[in-house]
Amino acid sequence: MNKHINRIFSALLEHTPNPVCELEYTNDYTFLVAIVLSAQTTDKAVNKATAPLFAKVSSPSDMLKLGIDGLREYIKSIGLYNSKAKYIMDLSADLIAKHNGTVPRDFNELVKLKGVGRKTAKVFLNSRYNMPLIAVDTHVYRVAGRLDIAVGKDVAAVETELEKNVPLQYKTKASHLLVLHGRYVCTAKKPKCRECVVAAFCPSAVAEN
Repeated sequence: MNKHINRIFSALLEHTPNPVCELEYTNDYTFLVAIVLSAQTTDKAVNKATAPLFAKVSSPSDMLKLGIDGLREYIKSIGLYNSKAKYIMDLSADLIAKHNGTVPRDFNELVKLKGVGRKTAKVFLNSRYNMPLIAVDTHVYRVAGRLDIAVGKDVAAVETELEKNVPLQYKTKASHLLVLHGRYVCTAKKPKCRECVVAAFCPSAVAEN
């Protein structure tokens, strides 16, 4: 397994040496907001909505001044925007009440905030502060299973397997590598196996050829 995983991540990293989150933001707070908005929505759609929003809002207090109705107007093109607007307003109030408006850099503190789950906290800390945490979204779940580096019946199981199986040297970039690979190559429908840099090591690609 270790040899297989090393081959996978070595090839992905050689192909994409500096993988990064594609969400756009201006500071810690706006990045956290963007991550909350990205649930079940493409980064491209989120960036389109947040460009004008983040030109006006850069802090929890700014968001509370804007108000939930004002926020809805900016994010109404995004899926589940009503519930996300409420999450963001609650999150903003929570940040002010508990952390003086500053986003904590601690996983346990982050998940105590309203609207912030394990995935959101891990994406924030990994992307913003390069912490060796692996967040599992639909792309990571699919790609990890197809590559046989972490297989589980649900996201929690796959997260546990990835944390256990992925060598420390790859952990800061593992999530981004798998997300980008899933977004552009190992897609849910019609994966581009002929363009895949890890096809030679992929049980799923071998089965399809």
